[in-house]
Amino acid sequence: MITKAILTGGGHATRLRPITTTINKHLIPLANKPMIFYAIDKMVEIGVKEIFINTNPCETELQKHIGDGGHWGIKIQYFEQTGGPQGIAHVVSLAREMVGDEPFIFYLSDNITLGSLKPLAEKFDKENLNCLLSFSKVDDPTRFGVGEFDANGKLTRVLEKPMNPPSNLAQTGIYFYDKTFFEAYSQIQKSARGEYEISDINTWLIQNNYRVGWSEITGYWKDSGKPNDLLIANQMLLDQLDRGHFTNHAAVEPGARLEGNIKIGHGTKIGEKVLIRGPVIIGENCVLEDCYVGPYTTIGHGTEIYSAEIEHSIIFENADINCSIRIVDSIIGKNASILTGHQAPPKGHKMVLGDHTFIEI
Repeated sequence: MITKAILTGGGHATRLRPITTTINKHLIPLANKPMIFYAIDKMVEIGVKEIFINTNPCETELQKHIGDGGHWGIKIQYFEQTGGPQGIAHVVSLAREMVGDEPFIFYLSDNITLGSLKPLAEKFDKENLNCLLSFSKVDDPTRFGVGEFDANGKLTRVLEKPMNPPSNLAQTGIYFYDKTFFEAYSQIQKSARGEYEISDINTWLIQNNYRVGWSEITGYWKDSGKPNDLLIANQMLLDQLDRGHFTNHAAVEPGARLEGNIKIGHGTKIGEKVLIRGPVIIGENCVLEDCYVGPYTTIGHGTEIYSAEIEHSIIFENADINCSIRIVDSIIGKNASILTGHQAPPKGHKMVLGDHTFIEI
């Protein structure tokens, strides 16, 4: 049984800027919960008792939000990614003393999967594997580590971001290993892009006749590397929540219309000219007046919205939206302000706004 896990918490997520200029990617809220919390939940579900999270040098925000694991009844420790970015295999190598000789799961915390990892953990144990990889069919394999298979479906190697992918099966960022990982790490070299590739670890294990298994994830899985990926993940997470999750603790004025699955936190005020159609999650101490909030929208604590229409968007905490505008497919950062400047044309606006952004429309 696997009781130890390594999670990623570092990196700079340049494809998500400006959002990630002032927030660690792994703390971006999906369904109003930090992304990395879903990774921790997955680990706890399969029986992990100790989690080791890598961080950027001088990182403090992850530790503040996650703590020592007491919330989940486990132990969480942090280790810095020293020496600069050298690939995710290098991240695992830095946790060598923490995991010792025990098997472990390595999980990329910016991956969102809705299915349980229990079947993978059970396969790893039952088949006494040295390594278990999970793959998922993707439209653009050139962004991932891609599996190459022989005519009998046997995995023969894994290629990192190949120009001519041998298949459309991409590594999902869920890896089970025993201590042979570290033997493989000692044998590989940096790739042409200057990184220790996890794909090279897996290929070395395969070609040196270690027991490497694989499974295909057929349910929802998303690598949330781009803004639209976050919006899709937010939508899927809202869809999979059961009705019992959607509770209303707001002060709702007569005349307001709340339709569908809606969760609203304590201290929030909903005015009489408000229409909300779920699934929607609204945090605590928010104010909504004369506005429409449509499906697949999440709103962080302390946000105020007046006169706007918002759908399929992620609004961080303490945002101020006060104008007659229709916002769709957007991500609005903490403390961002969107205020009326002049008459805007009657059409939707797409935005990705960083923290403390100010816009007049």
